[in-house]
Amino acid sequence: MDPLLVITNNDAGAGTEEPLEQALAVMRERTSVEVAATSDPGELDSVLHRAGTRRIVVAGGDGSLHAVIAALYRRHDLAKSVIGLLPLGTGNDFARGTGIPLDVEAAARVILKNRPTPMDIIVDELGGIVVNSVHVGAGAQASRRGADWKDRLHSVGVGRANLGKLGYPIGALLTAWKPPTLRLRVEIDGEVVNDLDSSVLMVALGNGSSVGGGTELTPVADPSDGLMDVMISRATGPLGRLVYAARLGLGAHLESDDVQYLRGKAVSISGEAFWCSADGEINGPERQRTWHVEPAAYSMLLP
Repeated sequence: MDPLLVITNNDAGAGTEEPLEQALAVMRERTSVEVAATSDPGELDSVLHRAGTRRIVVAGGDGSLHAVIAALYRRHDLAKSVIGLLPLGTGNDFARGTGIPLDVEAAARVILKNRPTPMDIIVDELGGIVVNSVHVGAGAQASRRGADWKDRLHSVGVGRANLGKLGYPIGALLTAWKPPTLRLRVEIDGEVVNDLDSSVLMVALGNGSSVGGGTELTPVADPSDGLMDVMISRATGPLGRLVYAARLGLGAHLESDDVQYLRGKAVSISGEAFWCSADGEINGPERQRTWHVEPAAYSMLLP
């Protein structure tokens, strides 16, 4: 088994220390393990610079995974990287969607099985990457509000047993009360699937299947198939929004007549000013953005 470099987040809560130590003990039974804690992009870049040929293990959530993969992409080192994940975050959506156990000791055993799987990423026209999901409209608004509530509630509790995971549901409820509706032109592989004369509640591009700690927004998305899943909700009326929210919570939103589900390699969105939430990072307002899939961009250790 190749040696491992485990990258942790210095800003993670104290509640991650014990499960991390448990996972490290499992991995150290089979190989050498170095742990490096980072707190900013400069420190992360320095750690990656000396990674050498070691397998990189991200100890954290979706945000930590995004940060490491984005840094490797900027360094032009992603293609040769093999990455493992110890899900120590709040939502852990990428782990959920790829079958990585949420129990970190079980996740450590997955890493030791050494089964690299080629994985896709989504890249925008500015070189920004998406590991799991990017969405605009109500989803981005929910993320904006959810991030605020996550920060407020993260300190309520002890360690990982805190109320921070309620941030996204609260953001979603607040957004459902008064959501944005947008006139957007959406093109998939050059074909217009929604034009400016049709308002949308949200558009989601999924590499992974879930967001917000398990909400399966693009439920059949597969980050290893060379395609991104596109979900367009046109549930802009008061009743339609309520029905959409209820069905989304039950995982039945794709059955709605005002929801369209498509797949493609490139997506362009333009029109009224909109915000984007890419792996939880909020950007905007924008008037036009384009994304494409880069298949088999890196390898990940999966069950």
